[in-house]
Amino acid sequence: MPAVTADTLSLPRIPRAGLGDIERPVKQVTTAPSGHEGEGFPVRRTMAGIDARELDPFIMMDQMGEVEYAPGEPKGTNWHPHRGFETVTYILEGAFQHQDSHGGGGFIKDGATQWMTAGGGILHIETPPAELVVSGGTFHGVQLWVNLPAKDKMVDPAYQNLEGGDVTLLASDDGGALVRVVAGEVARHKGPGSTRTPITFVHATVAPGASLSLPWNASYNALVYVLAGAGKVGAEGRPVHTGQTVVFGKGDHLTVAADDTQESRYGALEVLILGGEPIRESVAQYGPFVMNTREELVKAVEDYQSGRFGQIPANALMPHVVR
Repeated sequence: MPAVTADTLSLPRIPRAGLGDIERPVKQVTTAPSGHEGEGFPVRRTMAGIDARELDPFIMMDQMGEVEYAPGEPKGTNWHPHRGFETVTYILEGAFQHQDSHGGGGFIKDGATQWMTAGGGILHIETPPAELVVSGGTFHGVQLWVNLPAKDKMVDPAYQNLEGGDVTLLASDDGGALVRVVAGEVARHKGPGSTRTPITFVHATVAPGASLSLPWNASYNALVYVLAGAGKVGAEGRPVHTGQTVVFGKGDHLTVAADDTQESRYGALEVLILGGEPIRESVAQYGPFVMNTREELVKAVEDYQSGRFGQIPANALMPHVVR
């Protein structure tokens, strides 16, 4: 799973919590239900069952796969619209192609991230490349939806492509955990992602028996999603395993520890850690549109149907089909 690895002995260290630091307690642990998205690829709905006030500024996050496709099986999404938020697609294994109606586009694989600001409206497609469709193979990633405040709902669309090698690499105080900072800041070390809504997005690998004490912005919420493995979270040592999401309470540090024995084929505890500054505004959602009021949703649908989100390019990328 971890496409980006490093020798933790050579990396900057994250200090462990000390006197005066406040450990975040565990408020809730949920298990993600499974479903299907797009043309039929399997997903886990990682934030299902969690109160929206605990998620703010996040709308949802899907774990896509992990799935081993046979030849001809890989599927993505066709052209579709978005308005009012940002999408963050992080690829752990496999590859995805992206193209949108505002000139953005790229090929992301093995640890890369695409960050798309839908803003006032965009059309885009996400699909496996032809070679993956033809040959089959592993596909595994996550997509996170980050809300935008009312003042930014209608900003111009934008696109960032962050290669796996762009992430900021850190190690826990004893070197037992590798921390990849995709966006935001950890212990004064910043990730490469540029975000309109202040958030932090981290992927950590915790070795068997090791623990990670992570400083966390006290004004942010804090969530941990277990991609693979088993461990414990919080000072109380709440057990967690693959497919579970942890909601933390208030504080300025959080703790994730890996069990001594890992059944996962990766041999370690793999977690995503994320949080952001709550927007605390009303949220009105209709499918791919996330606004503040029902009236704004009606306007979004009208604008989409009137072609105001841009046009599908003449050389448009389309899902590859094996015939």
